[in-house]
Amino acid sequence: MRCEALGGWVRGDPMNGRDLDGWMRQELEAVEAALERWVPGDSPAGLGEAMRYGVLDGGKRLRPLLVLSAAEAVQGEREAALRAAVAVELIHAYSLIHDDMPCMDNDVLRRGKPTVHVRFGEAQAMLAGDAMQALAFEVLTPDRGVAPALQARLAGLLARAAGHVGMAGGQAIDLASIGKPLSESALRDMHRRKTGALLQASVLMGAACGAPSMQAWQALSDYGAAIGLAFQVVDDILDVTQASETLGKTAGKDLDSNKPTYVSVLGLQAARRHAQELCAQAHQALARSGLGAATSTLALLADRVVEREN
Repeated sequence: MRCEALGGWVRGDPMNGRDLDGWMRQELEAVEAALERWVPGDSPAGLGEAMRYGVLDGGKRLRPLLVLSAAEAVQGEREAALRAAVAVELIHAYSLIHDDMPCMDNDVLRRGKPTVHVRFGEAQAMLAGDAMQALAFEVLTPDRGVAPALQARLAGLLARAAGHVGMAGGQAIDLASIGKPLSESALRDMHRRKTGALLQASVLMGAACGAPSMQAWQALSDYGAAIGLAFQVVDDILDVTQASETLGKTAGKDLDSNKPTYVSVLGLQAARRHAQELCAQAHQALARSGLGAATSTLALLADRVVEREN
């Protein structure tokens, strides 16, 4: 699967002398180093070990990459952007730890290894997630290096995306919808909250590190919304087309749990077309941002979201 928007898939782009893979390697190294530095291993009673197990050495890190690429597009402050990238990944990782627990999705495999509750027990997994959520906001609010007003804006964007109107609310709808038919509009609303809100917030947190125009801000918001939904559509497709070894998590879990998905609601081929449509919408949003070639990394990340295999 690949995005056909704006003349088709662009596998390489100058990007100021860097291709996407080179840019990603550089930024992923920076994110991993920051996570290694800011996620403590010496928390009481083994809590730090569980936290580090849940977030280090795994994951696509799409959300941090969206933060950093959006910040770069608006010439944002690097220190603030890196902290925002780490914070959003901590929120994402905490949500996965809780998501996998027996009271929710009851999964035993995540990122190709046993889930946190399997490795450390349910109580420690719950506490690790709680601590990582708090740590995200600690990372966003350093004593120096980031202006207090920017700290507050970043914290607000992240809190709203993670809370009752965003990720947590979407997860509540998801659990309440098991075994029930959902319309496409209801499914879209659920995933706009559960998955899309945090991905959209990643883009906006990056943008907040600079001073974009209202036109650019709205366009980046629209881009983030399209990418957030496209990611979930592709996730639903991969759940029924890929093996657990490829995904790094249990394949077919949603089908076995009788959860509504884009594949169950639309059908496989229609879901694939919808992912393409959302990718095209993301490209169109960038084209009206007024930021020009500065959005090339964001455009390539949109294509990667749609053509990924895990």
